[in-house]
Amino acid sequence: MSANVPATPTPSRTRTFLLALATLLTVLTATLAPTAPASAAEQQPLSTRHPGAEVVAVTQVADRQVDLSVRSPSLGGRTVNVRLLTPDGWNPHDRRHRQNWPTLWLLHGCCGDYTSWTSRTDVAEIAGLRDVLVVMPEAGWNGWYSDWWNHGRGGDPAWETFHTKELRHLLERDWGAGRDRVVAGLSMGGQGALLYAARHPGMFKAAASYSGSAHPLLNTESVDRILGLFAGQNNDPLRVWGDPVAQRRVWESHDPFHLANRLRSLPVYLSCGDGTTGPLDAPGSVSALEADFERQNLALAAELRRVGARHLTTHFYGPGTHGWAYWERELHASLPMLLGALG
Repeated sequence: MSANVPATPTPSRTRTFLLALATLLTVLTATLAPTAPASAAEQQPLSTRHPGAEVVAVTQVADRQVDLSVRSPSLGGRTVNVRLLTPDGWNPHDRRHRQNWPTLWLLHGCCGDYTSWTSRTDVAEIAGLRDVLVVMPEAGWNGWYSDWWNHGRGGDPAWETFHTKELRHLLERDWGAGRDRVVAGLSMGGQGALLYAARHPGMFKAAASYSGSAHPLLNTESVDRILGLFAGQNNDPLRVWGDPVAQRRVWESHDPFHLANRLRSLPVYLSCGDGTTGPLDAPGSVSALEADFERQNLALAAELRRVGARHLTTHFYGPGTHGWAYWERELHASLPMLLGALG
């Protein structure tokens, strides 16, 4: 008698059996296993999945004037504006031809904003700027072009990081900015221009400061004055750079006088009045702030010469207060130097 031998399963039956088994195991696993947590990317808020600043709105405000609304991680996710004065032929969205325009960063002062230069001067009518992309970024009513110390915690606001990293990369990637840059500013922005040129070697080819805070550690009067400016918007004045004694290193790292060695190879333009009534002032006008800033700028100029600065231009014009008429004039006076550095 022959033994009963089970029939060998066909390949098609084997595949059907394995598919059914796999389906059963999948159902059992999903039913019995605890729910798996979401991936790290799924758990992150949308704002952190794509780090870096982003343009969230674009507004054409006038001929050759475009405002970018930029959301910045360095500013706690807030959105601030940047005004561009665009050159003739500017069309960064034409992907057939990459644009790399030479760039002038123009920084506003305390109590101003990104619109100050176009609203208070004739910068939009200057013929020499029709071949240059002019960048006028928001820097806070009282931001001081710094990553605030915030009692050792850092964080928001980080204006320096926003400008020199986030905005710079954004403009070069999407808005036609090239890598040849110069920087100029007034008052708080004059200090910012010197700081950025010194603290970021190679980023700017020249710097101009008009009535800038050039040596805030000059003396007790200068320290007290800038602390008063730091506190000007109901801020804790120690949030910006800390205490001038306990955080002396932080202060020195934001004082152009103490960074003079880093500026010695760059073309630098310094200008300031002496605070008395000048030709562009109303009768009887005086400015203790301008007088203080002149002393600071004289000290910086002397230090730059001491360390061997090769391309220093100064215009200490005597009578004149802390006002836009002088800063507009000084912009015109410094443009040959600035544009020459751009080549």
